[in-house]
Amino acid sequence: MDYSGSKLKIFSKYISKHKAAFAIDMLLSLLVAIIDLAFPMVSRWTMQSLLPQGIYKTFFAVMTILLVAYLLKAYFQYLVTVIGHRMGTLVEADMRKDAFAHIEELSFSYFDKNRTGILLSRITNDLFEIVELSHHCPEYFVTCVFTLLGAVIILFRINVLLTLVIVVVIPISIVYCNLKRKEMKDANIEVKEKIGNINAAIESEISGIRVTKAFANEDIAKEKFNIANEKFKQSKVSYYKAMGKFNAGVECTVGVLQVVIIALGGYLIMKGEMNYIDLLTFSLYITTFVSPIRKLTQFMEIYAQGMAGFDRFVELMNTKDDIVEKDNAVEIKDVKGNIIYKDVSFHYNKDEAVLDHVNLDIKAGETLALVGATGGGKTTISQLLPRFYDVTGGAITIDGIDIRDIKKTSLRKNIGIIQQDVFLFAGTIRENIKFGNQAATDDEIFEAARKAKILDEIMSMKNGFDTYVGERGVALSGGQKQRISIARIFLKNPPILILDEATSALDTVTEYMIQQSLNELAKGKTTIIIAHRLSTIRGADKIAVVEGGKISEYGSRDELLSKNGKYAKFEQMQSMF
Repeated sequence: MDYSGSKLKIFSKYISKHKAAFAIDMLLSLLVAIIDLAFPMVSRWTMQSLLPQGIYKTFFAVMTILLVAYLLKAYFQYLVTVIGHRMGTLVEADMRKDAFAHIEELSFSYFDKNRTGILLSRITNDLFEIVELSHHCPEYFVTCVFTLLGAVIILFRINVLLTLVIVVVIPISIVYCNLKRKEMKDANIEVKEKIGNINAAIESEISGIRVTKAFANEDIAKEKFNIANEKFKQSKVSYYKAMGKFNAGVECTVGVLQVVIIALGGYLIMKGEMNYIDLLTFSLYITTFVSPIRKLTQFMEIYAQGMAGFDRFVELMNTKDDIVEKDNAVEIKDVKGNIIYKDVSFHYNKDEAVLDHVNLDIKAGETLALVGATGGGKTTISQLLPRFYDVTGGAITIDGIDIRDIKKTSLRKNIGIIQQDVFLFAGTIRENIKFGNQAATDDEIFEAARKAKILDEIMSMKNGFDTYVGERGVALSGGQKQRISIARIFLKNPPILILDEATSALDTVTEYMIQQSLNELAKGKTTIIIAHRLSTIRGADKIAVVEGGKISEYGSRDELLSKNGKYAKFEQMQSMF
């Protein structure tokens, strides 16, 4: 869907997906408005024609009809509430689904700049009022316009002067409402931003609760949350002040209108230019006016809340993915794994160069090890291959095809990654391993676990593969989490591997076993290994020493040792421990 057009057009497209419910909602709302409009006129007719002429049977028949009409109105109102809110819920769900899908498509750089709690707020809190906006705003707009115009037309037939008073006062009320609407909307946007900050604070603290407790810094965490909460309270108070001014102005308009009509009508009765029945009819219609005006008040409040969230939704949906896929991007099949980094440079911004003219030539089936001090650019080199970030200079090719010409899903399906920071989803061990291949059978999952040297430990657990791992795998040890992530890659079995500190969380014995499994997995595959422990890369075909975003040394282990340069010093230093 195109989100660059007017917000009304975008919103209408979501409503149009549920045309039947919307049409029924509007029809029933109009029937409710017609009943409200008919009552004063029917009452006027009975008092002017039926009662003076003694036509009592017809009078009571009409009253019975009115009673049935109001019972139907109550039922219609019930249907409007149920159908309308159901439609609103479906619209909210559609928007949330699109927002989540869009977030899933955004590149790493977007998540580098946005906190998890704020993103969570974007797809939850910001869309809560969409239900009310979807249902009530079209309903209130249609019924208010129909009721007000219908009542004015009827009243002009009764008394022009009194109707002109109403025609003057109502637009003033509408203008006032419109002026205060923007103030309410701006205040509500600020409220939503502060809720996002609160969510971010809660998410950050819950994720780091063990660190907080380890340093006995609970008071500091509470203070940070209290600051965010206080700002939220202040913004909420500002919103309620704006809403209070809005409601007070509308109520004042309604009250003044009622007093003016009674006073002017009384004056006309004194002059013999109006009768009591017409004034009573006018009073009844003033009551009819009160309902749409109050609905207009609710409309503005709901609009301010809903559009504040909708604006932020549209802003999110208009956020472009930094990693642009070409229209003619291709699928890659039968990947051999020849990888070339040709004069590759990369920077997060213009002033922060991370890689500078990197050149690498990795033959199919070869293993390249990247070594060097932390922060030198090793992980960035590996993250450019699956296009988590895009090169800002040069090119990367796989089997001679520029990775920017390959569909992102196709590219990433052919690359297996075991990252330094292991992440497990809150679920079972089975679900986490199966993440590597959703079509895998239980036998294949068991085999992947066996190759990752974790099968025996899983089977010794009470629930086996159905063991719940907890948030981020908190119920497992670091080594267990690492081996489950390795099992995922065994299950995926891609032609290209990236092992970013793949054995960093393992003890020496387990590391040795896993290294054997990884060597088995890497057979016939192009592999990039990032490691600080040089013992894990002894079997690498080539080694690149990365320093300050550049390749300072490149060659086989024997070649680099013979140079007695940086790599030789790394081995000498590690042999001392």
